[in-house]
Amino acid sequence: MELEQVAPAASLGSRPTAEAEFIERLKRGEAAAFEELVSQRSPEIYGLLFRFTENAEEARDLTQETFLRAFQNIGRFRGEADLRTWIYRIAINQARNRWRWWRRRRRDATVSLDATQGHSDQTMIATLAESSENPEQQTLAHERESALRVALQKVGRAYRETVILRDIEGFTYEEIAKTLDINVGTVKSRLARGREELRRRLEGSL
Repeated sequence: MELEQVAPAASLGSRPTAEAEFIERLKRGEAAAFEELVSQRSPEIYGLLFRFTENAEEARDLTQETFLRAFQNIGRFRGEADLRTWIYRIAINQARNRWRWWRRRRRDATVSLDATQGHSDQTMIATLAESSENPEQQTLAHERESALRVALQKVGRAYRETVILRDIEGFTYEEIAKTLDINVGTVKSRLARGREELRRRLEGSL
């Protein structure tokens, strides 16, 4: 009688999760699974890449390249991070490669949209996001957003990546560490440095 009670529990505990089952479908090369992956993840990956490039066409190209790379390398996915983090890592690597390509051709890349205020966890763009019916206040908000764009473009790439993942994408420190392949201490250090550099560049403009 006891064996009959234990067996179902063991079977339930060994049942793969929905994500694990989905990954297995991807590894088997199921077209429907990849279509589902692209449908679910492409909007957020495009948004991330647009923040890095501020160029819609380039962001679309990099998004397509990201999912092509994911398709080509899914067999190597070991599950050390979740699927979302793995895809973000691919997307960031594609953006880095494109950035290096432009740098070699002496063309500056424009990057990102949003930013943070000092050492707090509140994004700077969030402080400007309150809606207002006052046209003068709306104009001022647009001017501040423009200043943020210009300032963030001048922040070092490594710091910018961390700021975007934390303050725009809402990643935890641990998720950022896995995505960028660095430790949590480095994440916190880069985030503080990026916010401070941004704050310094914005002095007198907001």
